[in-house]
Amino acid sequence: MAYDVAQLLAMSQQELDKLFMDSTAGDMPDGPAQGTAIIAPGTKYTENIANFVTHFGWQGKVFDAEKGLLKNKILAFGLQAIVAKVYRGPSWLDQKECIVLDYSDTSLLAHWIRDEIRQIGPGFYLGKVYWGKDRLIDFCLQF
Repeated sequence: MAYDVAQLLAMSQQELDKLFMDSTAGDMPDGPAQGTAIIAPGTKYTENIANFVTHFGWQGKVFDAEKGLLKNKILAFGLQAIVAKVYRGPSWLDQKECIVLDYSDTSLLAHWIRDEIRQIGPGFYLGKVYWGKDRLIDFCLQF
C-alpha cells in the first residue's frame, strides 16, 4: 500500500508503530527530503502542529549517502544545520534493522537525539525520534 502524509497524520500512535515495525529499512536515502513532524498522533491537533513546525522550525533533511551524513533544514528559511551520522543498525523499538540518524558525535545541540527511519514507500520514510532512550515524536520524509 502506498501512503501519503495525510494518512500518517490521521494514524494513532499504535498504527504508526505497527507500520514502522512492519517495514524494512529500505534504501539508504540520498538528497533533499521534505519533512513532516507527527506530534500528538491521531488527535485533531496533529495536522496543525505539523504545519506550525514545518513553517517555523524544521522542514526536512538533506542526506549525503556517500559521506554517511545529513543536515537538517531548520528555521523559516531552511538553514542547513545540525549534522547527523547515517548508518544501518538495530531499532530501539523492535531490534530489527533500520537507518539510524545519530547526532551523538556530530552536534552539541542535539547530541542526545537519535532518529530511526524505515522506508514505507518509494522515496517515503517513517521515522521515530528518541531523546536519550525515550521516544519523543514521529516524523516522515518525502524524497
